[in-house]
Amino acid sequence: MELEQAKITIQELRDKINEANNHYYVENAPLISDYDYDMLMNELIALEKEFPELVTEDSPTRKVGSDISDKPVQQRGSAKFAQYYHRYPMLSLGNTYNIQEIEEFAERASKSIGGVFTYSCELKFDGVAICLTYRDGVLYRALTRGDGTIGDDVTENVKHISNIPQKLSGIGWPQEFEIRGEIYMPYKAFDRLNQEREREEEQPFANPRNAASGSLKLIDPKEVGKRGLECTLYHVLGENLPFPTHDAALKSAMKWGLPVSDKRRICRNIVDIEEYIRYWDTERKLLPFATDGIVIKINELGHQRELGYTAKAPRWAVAYKFKAEQALSKVLSIDYQVGRTGAITPVANLEPAPLSGTIVKRASLHNADQMELLDIRVGDYAYVEKGGEIIPKITGIEESKRQPGTQKPVFPTVCPDCGATLVRNEDEAKWFCPNTDGCPTQIKGTLVHFLGRKAMNVIAGDATIEQFYNLGYVRNVADFYDLNAYQLLQLEGWKERSAQRFLTSLQESKETPFEHVLFALGIRYVGESTAKSIAKHFGDIDSIMKASREDLLKAPDVGEIIADSVVSWFADPKHIEIVDRLRKAGLKMKVGVADEMVSSVLADKTIVISGNFSVSRDEMKHLIEVNGGKNSGSVSSKTAFLLAGEKAGPEKLKKAADLGVQVISEEEFRAMLPSQDVKAEEAATTPAASNISIQLTLF
Repeated sequence: MELEQAKITIQELRDKINEANNHYYVENAPLISDYDYDMLMNELIALEKEFPELVTEDSPTRKVGSDISDKPVQQRGSAKFAQYYHRYPMLSLGNTYNIQEIEEFAERASKSIGGVFTYSCELKFDGVAICLTYRDGVLYRALTRGDGTIGDDVTENVKHISNIPQKLSGIGWPQEFEIRGEIYMPYKAFDRLNQEREREEEQPFANPRNAASGSLKLIDPKEVGKRGLECTLYHVLGENLPFPTHDAALKSAMKWGLPVSDKRRICRNIVDIEEYIRYWDTERKLLPFATDGIVIKINELGHQRELGYTAKAPRWAVAYKFKAEQALSKVLSIDYQVGRTGAITPVANLEPAPLSGTIVKRASLHNADQMELLDIRVGDYAYVEKGGEIIPKITGIEESKRQPGTQKPVFPTVCPDCGATLVRNEDEAKWFCPNTDGCPTQIKGTLVHFLGRKAMNVIAGDATIEQFYNLGYVRNVADFYDLNAYQLLQLEGWKERSAQRFLTSLQESKETPFEHVLFALGIRYVGESTAKSIAKHFGDIDSIMKASREDLLKAPDVGEIIADSVVSWFADPKHIEIVDRLRKAGLKMKVGVADEMVSSVLADKTIVISGNFSVSRDEMKHLIEVNGGKNSGSVSSKTAFLLAGEKAGPEKLKKAADLGVQVISEEEFRAMLPSQDVKAEEAATTPAASNISIQLTLF
């Protein structure tokens, strides 16, 4: 793959993963299965390894998914929680579906440790991570994982979970310590909750994990207590703890009355580990709660410290994820659906079949190539899986049950929605409808994108867009700003309060920064970061509209594919009309004063930052940008200098030394900037990560 295509692919993967993270951790409504998510992540890891110059600090490969929401309280349907720094960052786990990779993990551990050691094997509970702090034997604080560094304070809600003690029993507990684990919802409570939601005509939760996450952040703690949540804890940490092993720590926690799983086992070798995995791959189906794998940890705490951590995961632990369950079901028919980007996806309609606690009736076939590979036909019996127990997919056909005379399905040549002739790019597997501005499904997809959280951030969902479109209220994004209260009150289910809330949100969107407006337009290949680069480079919409292909190629991070897409979009008179209407509606069409260049002292300099500073890392990156510099996530020969805060990454420091790249401190960096950029007052009021005792550990 060429560098230009790699840039686009990496950004697309990051956008997909970030969107999936938001839906999983914040919205509690997963878009894709765990398996498909892991495959996206593995593809991104492989590409970043091949093109290290494209690695950035904000890549999802280098940080954990965050459950912190920036939506207004009324939009989230949950409380606005106070937030606190984790004393020890909460990291994620490396995982695999391949037993061979577990064997490789064990082999690496054996070589690194050299002596005798053991493994602690535990069930991987499918819930939401929690961190409990006890002081003098009393529950002091409960934090969600958040972004791994900062979490939401859900202490009052956690106090209403029946098996979490507010006061410890027994003796010998430290004056202060943390213990981490999972809050989950047993199947009985999950079924009861979804039955209640269906009676109230509310959207049921996709699975117990999402139900647990949504329940933990309810506004009323008493309501949390009614949801039937439970907790299991699996990791004790603190200063100078007396335990030699992970297992000894958990045994002590059990004596103090804390809920620790009794399903764990100490294993001495890979044979024991594989036996444990095989046992629970079957027996887990009899458990009253959801599990999705096995966690294998080095048991001795001294060896854990020796092995250390990567950027986002410990080297002394790994998760083995169970393969999805299968069902065999008859294919009744095949539909062809149009996605919001115009991609045509075949979907098989199936004879209802029980699978992972639900009845499956439909499953994606992905694309024409996959259909050909499966050799699927109407009337066949297909093997169906629910990867991550969310989205069904067909993985194979039982040819012995195929009846004579079945015919191969013919993939459509025209769009099933608008009738346009389908097209397919050489390097893509999917067929697309090219009628971007005339295909109803694509129009609605553009409308949804425009109002999205990372775009204009207007309170509206898919159902609202469907109502607007079906009644002819909205046909393009500019139409939103012509809506009035009278129109909204004609919609089924809309009252004065909901109408006013939508119009207020729409009015507030006019303050959205220009780079978000540019992203909201939905120009193909122009993702969130690319829109920001283009906006900063050109300054306003008029300059972008006039820009030639060659002009666009001069903008940071813009290659030929993106440049061609931008030129093509603005060449359409309909799009120019939409931009003019949005301008008249009051949307920002130029970079704001706060985002304009302050100086050019860092012009033509590529800078890498690492460690903790007196202000947030985002603020440091902003200072670099407004003074003409460019941020990068990895040190290379093109790096002007490495800006190192406290606890800067040792790998970055080593690479800088190897390449002869200058390393400067925050004080030296600020001395390079105009005096008005020195934010001493911010340093005094911003919680500084450097003032926190950091010890990386597994959540």
